[in-house]
Amino acid sequence: MLYIGIDLGTSAVKLLLTDEEGQIKNIVSKEYPLEFPAPGWSQQNPEDWKRAVLTGIPELLKGFDAGEVEGIGAGGQMHGLVVLDEEDRVIRPAILWNDGRTAGQVEYLNETVGKEKLSALTANIAFAGFTAPKLLWMREQEPENFSRIRKIMLPKDYINYILTGVHSTDFSDASGMLLLDVEHKCWSGEMLKLCGITEEQMPKFFESYEKTGTLKPEIAEQLGLPETVVVCAGAGDNAAAAVGTGTVGDGACNISLGTSGTIFISSGTFGVDPNNALHAFAHADGHYHLMGCMLSAASCNKWLMEDIFGVKDFEGEQAGISADRLGCNRVYFLPYLMGERSPINDTNARGTFVGMTMDTSRSDLTQAVLEGVAFAIRDSLEVARTLGIDIRRSKICGGGAKSPLWKTIMANVLNIQLDVPESEQGPGMGGAMLAMVACGRYGSVEEVCGKLVRTAETVCPTPETAARYEERYRQFKRIYPALKPVFSAMNG
Repeated sequence: MLYIGIDLGTSAVKLLLTDEEGQIKNIVSKEYPLEFPAPGWSQQNPEDWKRAVLTGIPELLKGFDAGEVEGIGAGGQMHGLVVLDEEDRVIRPAILWNDGRTAGQVEYLNETVGKEKLSALTANIAFAGFTAPKLLWMREQEPENFSRIRKIMLPKDYINYILTGVHSTDFSDASGMLLLDVEHKCWSGEMLKLCGITEEQMPKFFESYEKTGTLKPEIAEQLGLPETVVVCAGAGDNAAAAVGTGTVGDGACNISLGTSGTIFISSGTFGVDPNNALHAFAHADGHYHLMGCMLSAASCNKWLMEDIFGVKDFEGEQAGISADRLGCNRVYFLPYLMGERSPINDTNARGTFVGMTMDTSRSDLTQAVLEGVAFAIRDSLEVARTLGIDIRRSKICGGGAKSPLWKTIMANVLNIQLDVPESEQGPGMGGAMLAMVACGRYGSVEEVCGKLVRTAETVCPTPETAARYEERYRQFKRIYPALKPVFSAMNG
C-alpha cells in the first residue's frame, strides 16, 4: 500500500509518497507567498495552502496506482491562527508562528495573568508566536472579525478539514496554542474564557496517529483517490519530524535545522521546566516532550547568502571554512532575525554581528552565522541539562543538516554525537508514518519508527575542536545580556 505525507511548511508544502516499508516513491513541492504587512508581522492566506495541496497531490500520484493509497498524514507549521466563519470560510490571513505583533498581549499574559498561573493551566508561558496572544490581539485590533469566528484551527488542521470536512486537531499541535491543559490533554476552560472564546469554537481532539475521517467524495474525485483513504490527525511539524527521525520513547533527542531551529527531547512522562524556558508539549507518540525553539535557524543562512551576498551556492560559500578554523572565529552572530523564543523569550532581540574588524572576510560571516545558530541551540540544551537530562547523542534533520560543515559545527558546539537519518523528509515522512498507524499497518508509533528509521551516518565531536567551542560559547553567552537593554530601547 501507499501513503501520502504532507509537510505544510512556511514557504512551501512538500508532499511525499511512500510505501509501508518507508521507500519514498515520489516528492512534489509547491511554494506559496509569505506576507509581511508590517515590521515583525508574518502571515499567509490558508487558501494558498489548500490550492498547493489539491494541485500537488495529483502531480504526486502521476505514474502510480492511486487505488493503492491507503492513508494521508500531515505535519504542519505550528501556532498559526486560522479562523473560520459560520460557513467555514477563512476570515483573515493566518497569523503565523514567527509573527511578532503580539508583544503587548504576551506581556499582559505573562505579567498580569502571570507566568505561574499560565504554567499551571497550560504547562507553558506566553510567547509571541503562540496562538492565544494572537486571539487577544485580534479581539483588540479586529473586533468585527473576531465576532465572526466560528472555528479556530491550526494550519495543518485546516488542510485536514479541507480533505475530510472534520474540524480536528491533535495534542502535539494544540500544545502550542496556550489553550491546552497539556498534562490532562483537554482544553483549559480558564484560558478559553480569558481569550473570549468557547469550547464549541475549538476543534475535536485526536491523538496524532488516530483516524479523523476519510476523504470527502468531491475531494476524492478531484484528487483521483478512493473515498476510503484514511486521514489521520497528524502532528505539529516538530513532533512529526521527531516521528520521521525515530525520536520517540524516553530520553530520545532530535535537532531540526529548518526555517526555525528546535531541540526536541522525548519523554515517557509529563514534566515542566520550572523557568518555562523550554516548551512542555504533548508528543505524537501519545506521550510528552520538552522543546526549545529558535525562530530563525537555516533561514539565517539563507538570509545571508541570498539577501546579503546575493548568491545561491551555499556549499561554495562554505567550502573555504576548513577544520582548523572551527572554534577560532573572532566574529559572533546573534541569530535573532525575527526576535527569539527559547530560551530568552524576547521579541525585541535582533540579529547582530559582533567582533568584526577590517580583515573580517565573508567566510568569517558565513561561519559566524552557522556557529550562532549552533550556540543558540546549545542555550536550550543547557536548560535541559539543568533538569538532569543527560543527552549524549541526538538525531539531526532539516535543510541545514544537509551541510557537512554545519553538522560538524553543531556536534562540536554541543559536544554530542549526531545521527543523520537515512531519510531526511522530516514532517512529511512523520505524517506518512502516523497514517500507517491510523490504517492499522503498524500497531504503534514506536513500532513504525523501529521498523522504518535507519541511520545514514554519525557525526562525532573531536576533543580539541569541542574544547575551542566551549571557550567561544562562554563568550557568546555574554553578548545577548549586554545588548538586551539596547534592543529594548531600539524597539521602543
